[in-house]
Amino acid sequence: MNNAINFIAENPIDIMLSVIFAYPIIKGFLFKFSSKNLKNDIEDAGSYVSFIIGSILGAYMTKSIFIENNKGIYKTIYDCIPKNIIYLIEGKPIIIYVVCMPIVIFIIYKIIDIIIACVNRITFYPLLDGLERLLREKSNFIKRIIGAICQTPKSICFILLATFFLNVFSMLGINQDYSRKLEKSDVYAFVSREFISPITNSNIAKELPKIINNSFKIVVKNDSQDSTENNGIGSKTIVYYNGITLNEGLRSNNEINDFARNLVKDKNSPKAKAKTIYDWIGKNIDYDYKKADSILDNNFAMKSGAINTFYTRKGICFDYACLYAAMGKANGLKVRVITGEGFNGSNWISHAWNQVYVEDEKRWINVDATFYKGGNYFDSSIFNLDHRQAKIAG
Repeated sequence: MNNAINFIAENPIDIMLSVIFAYPIIKGFLFKFSSKNLKNDIEDAGSYVSFIIGSILGAYMTKSIFIENNKGIYKTIYDCIPKNIIYLIEGKPIIIYVVCMPIVIFIIYKIIDIIIACVNRITFYPLLDGLERLLREKSNFIKRIIGAICQTPKSICFILLATFFLNVFSMLGINQDYSRKLEKSDVYAFVSREFISPITNSNIAKELPKIINNSFKIVVKNDSQDSTENNGIGSKTIVYYNGITLNEGLRSNNEINDFARNLVKDKNSPKAKAKTIYDWIGKNIDYDYKKADSILDNNFAMKSGAINTFYTRKGICFDYACLYAAMGKANGLKVRVITGEGFNGSNWISHAWNQVYVEDEKRWINVDATFYKGGNYFDSSIFNLDHRQAKIAG
């Protein structure tokens, strides 16, 4: 009994999604096949399908218009939006998710719902009447099996819809406990990864490294050497990032410094230099999936930091941030490493990125070379949509 309670407490999301999927199938088995009931279920399922399609297309279109807005009709629509609305959205980018996206989703949902209802009345309803006549002489068990089978599409709609809302709530960052429960859910991870995230996050999720997860580990230790004699006085705190200190991660050499200076030699402004370094790292450094798995297993044997990343041309978020900082500092830029959380399409996870000080504008700008392939993450006005809890590491 205690084991069952512990299992439920540790896997509430998996259990909830499993129950949501199984409920229509069990109901179909218990109440048997009925043309009238199934027509009502089809109407409901049609609404669910319409909402799912509307949610997917609405999310895609909203992000294409308000986040990417760099191609085709989406750029045209974005350019037609009044400037005061654009300024409002840029100042509070969460408006994209709580206002713009629901409106677009609702409009698409209603259009699709009407189309599906018309198609059902012409095609499926006559077929169901014929199937009911065919099953009149069949046993109750056969009718129950057919009833369960006919409810399977509804079960699929239910679990997709539930996962979509869990994904949205995760994006809004309800609390840490909720995020941890989502991370432990195998069912949510599978449905979100295979069906929700690849579409709702459009090109952004498709281009991001496939295993951007909690492969960034921060360990804080007290250097207590001689602390017994001094009663702890004089001991210092050392922070390790993926097994090394920040100073070790930022360590550079003459070859990297010379390369970085030569890379931006034609650029005059600090911001142009910062952008050139961002572009080069984003294009030339690949995400190290093997290292990500090792870090997740608390195996820090693989080297980290700017030097290793430059020569191997691969790394994870901390390595990207270290190399960017090293190349920026080689050019006299004020660069700092930021730790916090990034949204990977399903969950908020530990992450690292950079900030660069732009002297002309008297401000720090956000830069995330790890997310380069997913869109514009250089001084983006909507950077905080998928980055939060920023802390200056150094």
